[in-house]
Amino acid sequence: MRLYAWVYEGIVRELKSIAGDISKMFPAVFVWVPVPDGVVPALGWRAVKGAQGWVFSPPSAPDRTASELAKLIADERYRREGFGVVVDGLPIDTTRDSQSLIAGMAVSALMDAGYRCNFKTGAGFVELGAVQILAVSSAVRAHVQACFDREKALLETIEAGEFVDDMLAEGWPVLAPPAVQESDPDPAPKVEPQ
Repeated sequence: MRLYAWVYEGIVRELKSIAGDISKMFPAVFVWVPVPDGVVPALGWRAVKGAQGWVFSPPSAPDRTASELAKLIADERYRREGFGVVVDGLPIDTTRDSQSLIAGMAVSALMDAGYRCNFKTGAGFVELGAVQILAVSSAVRAHVQACFDREKALLETIEAGEFVDDMLAEGWPVLAPPAVQESDPDPAPKVEPQ
């Protein structure tokens, strides 16, 4: 008995174990390929005729265009961008809304070295001085920039034809999302000015 694969458009569509000559059992338009010993393909596997004969391989992730991959990467960057940072022990939200608020605080801190404000962190409200505001702003900006840098690096792997799906989970800034504050009767920590 010999295992044969019916290959249509490069995909294994059917498998048969036959003792005789399969080419005499089916019309010539059907491409039945002898499967090499030790290979056990399944329906849906890819089959390519090479110089050494037929090569069978399991199906990979669906082929995506460069623009589809770029969108997938941009979506992951956006998601990672909002994971948050920790500055001086305070969990800071880095979503787009929070980035905007922090940028506004930083402008005020740059214009007035004595500027102070109450700011809500993942641990509750804290009063921040200008130096602390600029530290928060710098940390948030560094985190967001690292996310964009990773997106750019991944886009370059697409251009080079080297992107593989596992890369999407690698190389991003390693930070846990900020803790969500639950109703806590204890007052939030107060950060002293530096």
